[in-house]
Amino acid sequence: MTSDATTAVLEAVGAHRPTSREPLTGGTYNTVTRVTFEDGRDWVVKVPPAHSGGLSHELRLLVNEVTFYDAAASAGGAAIPRVVHSELDPEAPCGAYVVMTACPGRPWSALAGDLTADETHVLRTGFGHLVGRLHGVTGPGGFGYPAEPFGPLSPTWREAFTAMTDAVLADAEAYGARLPRPVEQIREVLAGAVDVLDEVTRPALVHFDLWEGNLLVAGDPGARRIGGIVDGERMFWGDPVADLVSTHLFGDPEADPAFLAGYASATGGPLVFTPSVRRRLALYRCYLYLIMLTETVPRGAGAEALALTWQEVAPRLVMALDGLAAASHPGLGQDLRKDRRRAASSDG
Repeated sequence: MTSDATTAVLEAVGAHRPTSREPLTGGTYNTVTRVTFEDGRDWVVKVPPAHSGGLSHELRLLVNEVTFYDAAASAGGAAIPRVVHSELDPEAPCGAYVVMTACPGRPWSALAGDLTADETHVLRTGFGHLVGRLHGVTGPGGFGYPAEPFGPLSPTWREAFTAMTDAVLADAEAYGARLPRPVEQIREVLAGAVDVLDEVTRPALVHFDLWEGNLLVAGDPGARRIGGIVDGERMFWGDPVADLVSTHLFGDPEADPAFLAGYASATGGPLVFTPSVRRRLALYRCYLYLIMLTETVPRGAGAEALALTWQEVAPRLVMALDGLAAASHPGLGQDLRKDRRRAASSDG
């Protein structure tokens, strides 16, 4: 199926007889193949799954991806793949696909154990600078996913983000996903904090999947650099603070001086973690963690993957929810902390 889909795309774009094909693993949604040709062309072909199942926001993800690469091209330079061919209509003869130039390097996650402290510092600084440049890109006048899975882009970030969280909570209910709090309680906590989103008035370019598996590191030891930022399909127009959830997946962006220095060098000033920024960051953590817990169902995650996701994600979702509740409604925050202590006691 993988070979057939890639072959059909190559035939559709008139690219015949490649010299090599290499399936690229690491993703969990699309089929991705690196294709090279005798004339030096080096492409990546991405084809979405034929099935329609998934989370509500995953409708026509390639629209988001093409939008990201086009919007990020000037800010990210050579680190951003260039779209060579694309078909975004799933009903087209070959279905939807995108063909893009391949960026140099290997996933940072695969190289992390080989990097020296100095190399890591340089990479974190360069990464921060790139992210800061990307966040300087402004959208076309609305907030949300370019694929518009919930309708047209919203006039406010509060409206867009509420639609996003409502959708993933509805998905969790529909799939019967295991969550550490009842859906209604989660919805109440989120609703009590969204007023802070009114401070966001510019729809910035947000990748929202900037973990080290989507960052390519190029160069020889001692001369490492960010070679590419890939997998832009989760992007949206929104609050740039949201990207800090994945740039520091399960970590603390405030404890990353190299990244913050690089970011400041691109934006012209330091990123200040005000109470507002921290509340917004907690909201975006909740959104990502809800996605991570819910998507295990439609993707058919095995027992080991389910256990690992629950172990890593569920406690962090609880902490983010409790922090929001405590800041927005002290009484509710106390109730949630009591629930957490009772749950910990029963687990023990």
